[in-house]
Amino acid sequence: MTENDIGRGPRRAAQVIDALRHGWPIRISGSDGALTLLCAETGYESGQTTAPRLLLSAARAVTLKLANQRDAAVPDAPALIRAAEPFTLPLARGLADPSQDLLHPLAGPFRAQPLEANEAAQAAMTLARLAGVLPCFLVDPDPAENVVDCDVADLAAFQDPHRLTVQARAHLPTAAAEACEIVAFRAPDDLREHVALIVGEQRSEATPLVRLHSECLTGDVLTSLKCDCGPQLDAALAAMAEEADKGGYGVLLYLRQEGRGIGLINKLRAYRLQDQGYDTVDANNRLGLPTEARDFPVAARMLSLLGVPAIRLMTNNPEKVAALQAVGVNVIERVPHQLPANPHNARYLDTKRDRTGHLL
Repeated sequence: MTENDIGRGPRRAAQVIDALRHGWPIRISGSDGALTLLCAETGYESGQTTAPRLLLSAARAVTLKLANQRDAAVPDAPALIRAAEPFTLPLARGLADPSQDLLHPLAGPFRAQPLEANEAAQAAMTLARLAGVLPCFLVDPDPAENVVDCDVADLAAFQDPHRLTVQARAHLPTAAAEACEIVAFRAPDDLREHVALIVGEQRSEATPLVRLHSECLTGDVLTSLKCDCGPQLDAALAAMAEEADKGGYGVLLYLRQEGRGIGLINKLRAYRLQDQGYDTVDANNRLGLPTEARDFPVAARMLSLLGVPAIRLMTNNPEKVAALQAVGVNVIERVPHQLPANPHNARYLDTKRDRTGHLL
């Protein structure tokens, strides 16, 4: 097998992600069958595009009250549905977007159908999340021209954290500490660039204070009060600076996984649903998206490339500790990272405590 053959799989997955963003049809193949799909949100309509069936995520099927039907009752399995008439892109977009739920309360009736190509369907949900689009697809759309192909093995290769490498590093004095080094990571075919900030001098005999911080444009840059991300970032850097003053060091992993992995646009959609009264978990699920979609193997790979064998993890989330340990990270201590609530994020923090197991 040549080097070109090895790189072709991830490249195909990257091309499919690009096709989803552009609204082009895709075909995904798995061991149990293939699916030809057109993204409902971005689909480019050539004339009158229709499809006999629609593929939805499990969470969205629950919202549309389809999960109790026999063929959509497998937990976390995507749902394949049929209506009395073929689906059009406008109808599919209305079903994909929960902001349309009150505008179309009598849409349907829908009937869940047997889903044979389950591997391809699961891959479609992941590809939609990576593309930052709503996970809803016309199945076997007509017309379907210039279809972009990949298979589940291509997606697995694209997500392989071992493809991540160090691309650049430089001294970066910060407001928290002047003695900092920034390290940038990138994988071929993936446009996301993750970074690590090493605060203080990295010493082999010291176990660093580490914070995994998922990118949050609204909190980190725009100082949003809806979450605690900005204050957590600032407090983590301050704590690492104190650690460096005592002879230790800290590592901030800044992961390009906006909205816990659902993307900026979908995060803002979830915000709109929160304004309507839904909590963080229910808002994500109404969008058809998972509550937790962060890529912890990427964090493990970054620590490995930095030569960090063990960490003291700043987090209030025991599940984050377990997720990192499951991918080989030696977490020897959980360091609490609690900050005061404000009137805008109090419910958000309550949801973290009550529904996602944070120790607050």
